[in-house]
Amino acid sequence: MSNLVLKDPSLMAPLMEIAFKVDDPVSCKACWILEFTAKKKLASILPNMDIFAGNIGSVHLDPAVRPIAKICEVLMKAYFQSKDQQTCETLNENHLEKVTSACFDWLIGDHKVAAKAYSMTSLLLLGSKFEWIHPELQMILEKNYLNGSAAYKARARMTLAKLR
Repeated sequence: MSNLVLKDPSLMAPLMEIAFKVDDPVSCKACWILEFTAKKKLASILPNMDIFAGNIGSVHLDPAVRPIAKICEVLMKAYFQSKDQQTCETLNENHLEKVTSACFDWLIGDHKVAAKAYSMTSLLLLGSKFEWIHPELQMILEKNYLNGSAAYKARARMTLAKLR
């Protein structure tokens, strides 16, 4: 399905429409397709960034949260680490703020560790633009560390080391 979307970019908008019908279990499958598409060719989702950023905060089903959180991580790595020109030109402050808000919600909410791990990475990168993020992120990780799973603790340790 991802290859179909890559071959026909006009399918991206309807795919996002299905992905963001957040109470429909089919939305989870659309989110998986979005993730595979974004990982293969990130530029494919950039024309619909307003739709993506405007809706990520409403995603709540765990099988949908994980791929959306992964897309956020891929976007933040392209923006802050690779400094991909097209990504940097497309993402605006509003998009970054919506990603920040969604990632904090996933990090503190009752979600599986993968979404939390992707959120940690995204927030770590976003903290280089928004100063207030790093202290908040550090506080949350330290507070939740003892009750986290082994995978959560491993990612939190790595993130905390970079924050210090």
